[in-house]
Amino acid sequence: MSTRTTVHLMRHGEVHNPAGVLYGRLAGYNLSELGRQMAVTVAEAFKERDITHLVASPLERAQETAQPMAKILNLPIHTDERVIEASNKFEGKTFGVGAGALRRPANWLLVWNPFRPSWGEPYRQIARRMELAINDARDAARGHEAVIVSHQLPIWIARRAYERARFAHDPRKRQCALASVTSLIFEDDRFVSLSYSEPAGHLVPDALRGKFVGGA
Repeated sequence: MSTRTTVHLMRHGEVHNPAGVLYGRLAGYNLSELGRQMAVTVAEAFKERDITHLVASPLERAQETAQPMAKILNLPIHTDERVIEASNKFEGKTFGVGAGALRRPANWLLVWNPFRPSWGEPYRQIARRMELAINDARDAARGHEAVIVSHQLPIWIARRAYERARFAHDPRKRQCALASVTSLIFEDDRFVSLSYSEPAGHLVPDALRGKFVGGA
């Protein structure tokens, strides 16, 4: 008889970022009040689930998102560098054509290949590190459920990898809202299905849906 294990990939909540900076892996970007509310809402939604293992990216926004779940489920937070945000050469800048980074011709060379992508960490590298982290979380929670709190792009690329879809995509069309949950279901070590939910979806402002903000 096979053993079923679920690994939930949760995106962190909203970040306080009034300047609209693409913060990437920069330190000092914490959850907003709304982001903390999102984290609590998801934790409450998961409190009756059979979660035995909790992982988070080392970045502040992911650690803060994991804290309410750790408290409710009485679990330690295991920090995993492999689920960190993707590196990005536009980090610390505002992104766009007007007053953003694309106004400078020197930056145009960074966007020559959207399929790799040329401005940051290769998609295949993101997929590989996420797969390794997911496998370890699955093993740690064998027969139960695990949660990994990560970031939009790593979660989306992991999903594309499991769905055997192309990595190149339009960032505005990612199905990975703030505080959303992408759930991977395994029978023993074999991936069998995927689902997506938004336990805190009612808290996500319409203005932030389908918008690429912060490299979150």
